[in-house]
Formats: sequence, C-alpha cells, structure tokens
Amino acid sequence: MQKCMKTLNVLYKLLEKIQKEGEKLLEKGDESAKEEMKTRMKEATKIQMNNQTKIEKPAKKALRSKEAAKNEANLKEPKAVCSNGQSKKLEVGLSPEKDLVVWPQEETALFPGRPVMPDEFDINKELHGDVSMSAEYAKEIFDYLRAREEKFVLKDYLNSQPDLNKDMRGILVDWMVELQENFELNHKSLYLAVKLMDHYLACSVVMRESLQLIGTTAMLITSKFEEEIIAMEINILQALKFDIHIPVPYHFLRRYAKCVRASMETLTLARYVYELSLLELEQVPERGSRLAAACLLLALITKGLGGWVSVQSAAIITPTLPL
Repeated sequence: MQKCMKTLNVLYKLLEKIQKEGEKLLEKGDESAKEEMKTRMKEATKIQMNNQTKIEKPAKKALRSKEAAKNEANLKEPKAVCSNGQSKKLEVGLSPEKDLVVWPQEETALFPGRPVMPDEFDINKELHGDVSMSAEYAKEIFDYLRAREEKFVLKDYLNSQPDLNKDMRGILVDWMVELQENFELNHKSLYLAVKLMDHYLACSVVMRESLQLIGTTAMLITSKFEEEIIAMEINILQALKFDIHIPVPYHFLRRYAKCVRASMETLTLARYVYELSLLELEQVPERGSRLAAACLLLALITKGLGGWVSVQSAAIITPTLPL
C-alpha cells in the first residue's frame, strides 16, 4: 500500500509539471502548441481522477473491514446493561454489580434472551404453547400484580364516615353477592366491585341512602370491565348512531291518563297491559302513541269505566296523576 502511494505521488508531481509547462506555452500564443497542450492537460486530468478513485476505494474497504472486526469483537465481549441504560464490561466468572442485569447462558428456545425457570418451579410448564393461556408470561404478570397492589392498600375508612358503620357495609356486600348470583356474573366481577366500593368510600363521604346505589354502580362498572359488556355497548350505540332517546308508549300513557283523569289503579292496569304487549312480535312495528292509547282503553273497559269520554264528563274520576 505504501509503495502504491509513493508511485502515485510521483505521478502527481509529473502531472503538475506538465500543466505548468502547458500554461506557459499558452501564454506565448503558439496556436499549435495551444491545441497540443489542451489535449495533454485533458489527458492528465483524466489520469488524476482515475488515480484518485483507485486510492479512495482501497481506503474505504480497509475502513469497513476495521469496523466489521470491531463490531464482531464487541459482540463476543461479555457486557451487561446498567440501570442508567449504559453498557458496562463484565469479566467472565466474576459476580456482576447490583445494578446490572445479566442473562444466564442458558436461554429459552421460544424467547432468546430470557432466563430459564427450573422445571421444579415452573407450575405452568404443561400450558406452554397454549396461546390462550400466555403461560410464558405468567411470572411477569404475577410480578406486575405484586408491584401494583402496593398502590391500592386501604386503611379503615369507616372512622371518616359519620353516617355508616360496619354492619351497613356487611349488608351491602351480602346484597352484592346475591346480585352476582342472580345475574350469574363472573366471581371476579364481584370481588372487583367490592374493591371499587371500598376505595370510593375511602375517599368520599356518603350518606346511608346512597349506599345501595354505590354498590349497584360498582357492579355495573365491573360488569362492563370483566363481562365484556362494554364491547356490545359500543356496538349497539354505534349501530343506533347514539340516538337512543326513543319515544316509548309510557311517555304517552301518562299523558293520556292525565287527560281522562284516570286513577293510579287504572294507570297500573294499563301499564300491565303494555308490558304484556312487549312479548308480542306483532306489536313491534306499532307506534308508541297508538299502543299507549289501546292499553289505556283496555284498562278503562276492564274496570267498567266505559270507553273514551270527554274531559268534562270525566270529572267524576279521581285526579291523582301529575304530568
């Protein structure tokens, strides 16, 4: 390589000499000499460019080979990652520092770079390969839950609830258990609902009248979270374009009952007739206003109050319903 560089340097000196001589001849003004020197200068320039390319290519190859060798050496050299993200050399056979993470030599075939758990401690080994169980991540999930539970440690909060006591909470939890059994909800939904209720009571002062409402709402939240209700809720609302304020027969039924001054007993009978109509598929296309009128008319006839009458003649019926 050194010999080549010396030879090229000599050639450069000769080319520079030829260019200088050419410039002198051009200054003298000899036309034939001008043409000749222009040709010689062009050829000299071509030779110089070709030689420069030949020098750069071996140099780049040498540089690349050095970088490749350096990278290969770095890969073979044992290293560890510090907690601050920087790499640090480790001597083979020595114990790493406390803040270093070193992978053992034995690794899993499915996840290279992760330590192998001994078979006597791997309680999920029979589930490995089952994508629905994620057994390979069982330890990581458990460690995450152990670390996260420290955030949700509760103290005795009843001292900050002047209107509640221990027995009231027990009655509420017992009712939530019955709710879970009646609706056949997941047991996890019940456990999470009780936790949500406790955490809410720990940070908010409530009255005893609101206790059952809190339990019901906690069950509703966990049902959406654990029972996948929220996915269907999204589907329904999107399909209906969030336009769910639909006029139902009950809106019209109360208005009609006020118009004829019907009693609460008559209205209750009309509501019962309407609830029976919910089972009939033939009544689905019917408008709510007409269905309400039919239910109230049937209730009036059943109670022997006749059919539709004018407002003036219906004054004998007890007016008990607000609008």
